[in-house]
Amino acid sequence: MKVKLKIWRQENARAKGKFVSYDFSEVAPEMSFLEMLDALNQKLIKQGDLPVAFDHDCREGICGSCGLYINGRPHGPLTGITTCQLTMRNFKDGGTIFIEPWRARAFPVIKDLIVDRSAFDKIINAGGFVSVNTGSAPEANTILVTKENSDLAFDSSICIGCGACVAACKNASAMLFVGAKISHLALLPQGRIEAKERVKKMVAEMDRLGFGNCTNTGACEVECPKDITMANIVRMNREYFTARVC
Repeated sequence: MKVKLKIWRQENARAKGKFVSYDFSEVAPEMSFLEMLDALNQKLIKQGDLPVAFDHDCREGICGSCGLYINGRPHGPLTGITTCQLTMRNFKDGGTIFIEPWRARAFPVIKDLIVDRSAFDKIINAGGFVSVNTGSAPEANTILVTKENSDLAFDSSICIGCGACVAACKNASAMLFVGAKISHLALLPQGRIEAKERVKKMVAEMDRLGFGNCTNTGACEVECPKDITMANIVRMNREYFTARVC
């Protein structure tokens, strides 16, 4: 299998980047996308060239660090998966693949395809902690949670913070990410104590870091590898409004 790779190369955030073309024929359909990049880098190193810098860790769709913009879509042509779960059988033999980093002011390029996503960590830190006892594990039924809220909180908590929502949004909005992080605590009684302060601080930090606003295009929901829904943005807005007026 042969592919033409057009990969964004950029030394750092201040340097001017450009696409560099690579004709690569040592591709097996069963390779994951990241394995293909590994093989390309081995070839480049043998040739005495600098390898392509890209981010990865678990390679199991858990950590969220492998975000790449592939042929105009975060994580590539499929939905509901991360880049590391994408295989080369989803691309045409002889086709051209464009590979870029996330494009957002709040995600400056570190090198090539790696961006600094510490802005997400700053938003989480702004939210603070929950007031819970840290002694031995409580009885399971001590704090009752409705099945509906339990399911909704779980669906929100599976966000892995990969940044695909930001990359997909024309405004580089982080509201799906922030909405998910606010929702999974706001839906549980353990998270209600600091709920008002949490949402105000996290939204303020999101705005301070330069993320855009939501204009309801829905691209974030479509491209999220964990299928986080825009209902989380609605819940965040409701929580924020309540915290501001009550």
